[in-house]
Amino acid sequence: YLLIKETNMANIKPFKALRPQAKIAKQVASRPYDVLSSAEAKIEAQGNPASFLHITKSEIDLPESVDVHAPEVYLQAKENLQASIQRDTLFRESKECYYIYQLIMNGREQTGLVCVSSVDDYENDIIKKHEFTRPEKELDRINHIKTSGAQTGNVFLAYRNYHSIDAIIEKWKKTKSPGYDFLADDGIQHTVWAISDETIIDQITNLFATEVPCTYIADGHHRAASAAKVKLAISEEAVKPGDDAKKISDYFLTTLFPSNQLAIMDYNRVVKDLNGLSATAFITALENDFTIQKEESAFKPTTLHSFGMYLENNWYQLTAKPGIYSSDPIGVLDVTILSNSILSKVLGIHDQRTDKRIDFVGGIRGLGELEKRVNSGEMAVAFSLYPVTIDQLFNIADAGEVMPPKSTWFEPKLRDGLLTHLIHS
Repeated sequence: YLLIKETNMANIKPFKALRPQAKIAKQVASRPYDVLSSAEAKIEAQGNPASFLHITKSEIDLPESVDVHAPEVYLQAKENLQASIQRDTLFRESKECYYIYQLIMNGREQTGLVCVSSVDDYENDIIKKHEFTRPEKELDRINHIKTSGAQTGNVFLAYRNYHSIDAIIEKWKKTKSPGYDFLADDGIQHTVWAISDETIIDQITNLFATEVPCTYIADGHHRAASAAKVKLAISEEAVKPGDDAKKISDYFLTTLFPSNQLAIMDYNRVVKDLNGLSATAFITALENDFTIQKEESAFKPTTLHSFGMYLENNWYQLTAKPGIYSSDPIGVLDVTILSNSILSKVLGIHDQRTDKRIDFVGGIRGLGELEKRVNSGEMAVAFSLYPVTIDQLFNIADAGEVMPPKSTWFEPKLRDGLLTHLIHS
C-alpha cells in the first residue's frame, strides 16, 4: 500500500480479520469481556456454542473451582478459538481490509473505522491515554493474547473529526452492502462493511498519516497496554529477523470514532458507609463545600459542578461552592471535585482503585440502580454525576494528565467476536 507518513501522525493499517460467517454473526457477537462477570457470561452464553464468550470468558467452560487467571483458562480460550475456526464458524479474511462499524442506540448513530493501530504510536504518545492501568488486569490480557494468538478485545479510540475521512466512510456506507447487519438482544443495531478496494484503503491510510496528529483512548487502556507488552515479549522471543508474529504484533486491534459522533455517559458512585458519621452529621460536613437542596425525585445533574446524592430514601442536589476546585483540566472535573471534597475529605476514601468501600455504576444502568444499591442496605449513599465531555477528555490527555478512576462510560459498546486480529500469519 502507498503510504505517505508524516512525523508524529497516526499510523493505521488494514488487516485480515478473523470474523464470523454472516448467517451466525449475531450468535457469535458478544458483549465485551470486561463488562460481564463469569457468572453473567455463563448465563449469557448458555445454549449458544457459537458465542464468542467461550473465547473471551473461557472459564465458563471449566469447573467453577478453577481460578479465572489459571493457565488452563487461557489454554481453553485457544482451544475454543481453534474449534470455531475448524467448524467454519469463524473464517480469516483473504486480504487486508478496513471495516466500517456502525452502531445505533436509542436512535443515535455512531460510525467507526476498524483497523490496526501501531504499538509504536501507543508508546510514543501519538495514541494518548487518560487513565492508569492495573498490573493484574494487564497480565490477564497479556496471557490471553499470547496463549490464544489473538487480540479479541477492541480498543476504542477517538480522534478530532476530519470531513475528508467522514466523506469516504459515508459514501461507502451509502453505496455498498454491509457484511453484517443485526439487532442485538439489547436493542442496539450493529452494521459492518468491509472495505477491500485498495484505492480507498490507500486514501484512508494516507489521510490518517497526514491529517490526524493523534488519537485518544476512549475505552480499552488495559487492552492497549497489554498489546504493547505482548509486542515486546514477542520481539524478545523472535529467533529471526522479519518473524511474522513479531511483524503482526507491532499493531493492535482498534476502532476509531470521530469525536463529533461520541457521547460519554455519567459514571456514578456508591459507598458502603458514612465513615462513622450519622446522616445528619454527614450532610452538615458537606455544607462546608456544597450548597444542598432536597429534591422531590431522583436528581440527574444537567450542568457541571452539580451532583445528585441519594441518602436514607431521599435525593439531594449538591452544588459545589466557588473556590473549592481549580480551573486546570483535572481540577475542574466533577469526578475530581467529588473525590477531593467528599470521598477523601469526609468519607476517608483516598484511593478509589483499591478501597473496597466504593463501587462504580455506569450511567447506562440509570439512577434506579443507585437507589436499589442503597435501599438494599448494601450501600449507604450514592452520588450521580454530570458526565465528562469529550473535549475535557482530549484536554486532559493533551496535557499528559490522568483522570480519577472510572471517569468515563461510553455507550454503545463494540461487540467482541465480529472482528478479531490474529497475531500470527
